[in-house]
Order: sequence, then C-alpha cells, then structure tokens
Amino acid sequence: MMFTERIKKLREIRQLPQRQLAAALEIDTATYCKIERGDRRARREQIIILANLLQADQDDLLALWLADRVYCVIKDEEQADKALNIVAENIVMYKRKKK
Repeated sequence: MMFTERIKKLREIRQLPQRQLAAALEIDTATYCKIERGDRRARREQIIILANLLQADQDDLLALWLADRVYCVIKDEEQADKALNIVAENIVMYKRKKK
C-alpha cells in the first residue's frame, strides 16, 4: 500500500505520535493505527487533514490514496493492467463526458 507507507514515513519524519494524528482526525488511536497499517481506509476528507499535519503535498497524498483504492478493486482481475491502460489512454475523454 503506497498511501499507508507514505503517511507512516511522514509521521515518523515529523516525529508525530499516532495519537496526535488520530485526535486531529477525530478518531481513536486504534482506528488511526488500522489506517496506517492498511487494515482500514481513510476517507477523502481525512487525507486533506493528514496532508496539512504531515506537511505533505495534498495532491500527492490524494493520488496515492486513490491509487490504493483502485488497486483494491482490481487486484484480483486478470485484465487489470489492460483495463488501467484503457483508462489511462482515455481519461481526458472520460472527464469531458462528465461535464
């Protein structure tokens, strides 16, 4: 899990205890520990708070978080790499359709 590894590393670099981040996210320390271990997923709004606390680039953390979410959905699919390539090639078209 790329996201969980990054937040743990940033937390350790900043020498912040897990309980401090948990308090800022308004969750208990055990829940935060599960997020950091990858046993539980953080919510999008929590990523923004973590980015500020960890002095990290918000867009980078959100991209890692989203990549982990995508991986969880497709990890057991035989055609995962092909599907991801199709999305990557057509992401601009998908965004235009959404508007």
